[in-house]
Amino acid sequence: MSIHATSPETEAAISRQRRSSFISSAIIGILTVVLLMLLLSLFLLAPLFKETPTIVTYESNLNESTELEVKKVTTSMDRKPSSPSASMAKVIAAQTQSAVSVPVLDVEVTVPSLDFGNGDDFGEGWGSGNGSGTGGGGGDASFFQQKVTAERIAYVIDYSASMKGARENLMRQELKKSVSDLKDDMQYQLIFFAGPAWTAGDEVKMNRAQGSAEVKSGSRTYDWKGGAQAHEWEPKGKKQEAKWESATRSHLRKSAKLVEETKLVYGTNWEPALEMAIAMDPPPQIIFFMTDGLTGGDAVSLAKSIGARAKAKQIIINTVAMMEPRAEGAMKEMAKRTGGQFSMIDKNGKVNKGK
Repeated sequence: MSIHATSPETEAAISRQRRSSFISSAIIGILTVVLLMLLLSLFLLAPLFKETPTIVTYESNLNESTELEVKKVTTSMDRKPSSPSASMAKVIAAQTQSAVSVPVLDVEVTVPSLDFGNGDDFGEGWGSGNGSGTGGGGGDASFFQQKVTAERIAYVIDYSASMKGARENLMRQELKKSVSDLKDDMQYQLIFFAGPAWTAGDEVKMNRAQGSAEVKSGSRTYDWKGGAQAHEWEPKGKKQEAKWESATRSHLRKSAKLVEETKLVYGTNWEPALEMAIAMDPPPQIIFFMTDGLTGGDAVSLAKSIGARAKAKQIIINTVAMMEPRAEGAMKEMAKRTGGQFSMIDKNGKVNKGK
């Protein structure tokens, strides 16, 4: 067996080689570890620097049961918004989050939206209502204890010569009181009749033979022709039209004075006067009709005919027979046909309401 001996120089070289290899391996190992740590740190720290833009939407007019919905959008959007509208949800978009919440102001948008319309569907609405009412609600009125509530009232009152005496005094007193108590938001008219018919304030000229008459109303003149009997009167030519008066204090004072001063006239024909009231535009809601006598012919049949015409226009006729029992049948029939009230005034001036 042989033994090989190494020289000192060889051992020194081997030692240096081992030391270099160790140092190189250590450096490579350290660099490898550092590189791995850098790579891991990039993966771990990347989410901390990446932030997703958040869009927060608020929907107006939420019910109590509706929850506010927040959506996070991870993709970018480059879309031009449509025209502003009251029906669109208000949107706040931010690229960074903030710890302070921003309130959404309720600002009225004056630019019309193509998505909503401009409100033409509802129209004007809630008009004043001149067809069947003035819109004011009307008021209460009373005539010989007949109480009503209406906006438009026409008085058709007998001013014939047969009313002279106690009948005339009672009629003027009650009519003056009824008119004076009308409310400001009501309309009214006084239509007087004997042979001819006219509105309060008109001038009536009866010829001496009492066979004709002339009614002057403002700048217009209306002719009337009489017959052999007191009830045989009719308009000749164009008929007079009655207009409404507003129940202002000045108008009511003037009307009350006319009730006192208007003179009685010959004849008794209440059909033209009632026709004048029924023909008013808009029609009256209530007619207070008072007479002390009968018109010629079949008064009950005439009352039925007038009642039917009034009912067709939804006019109620309240009738009063002034100290004339023979007028009861016709007056009661007219009131019944229109849903009105009937009253009989006895010779002592007592009001007896008919059934």
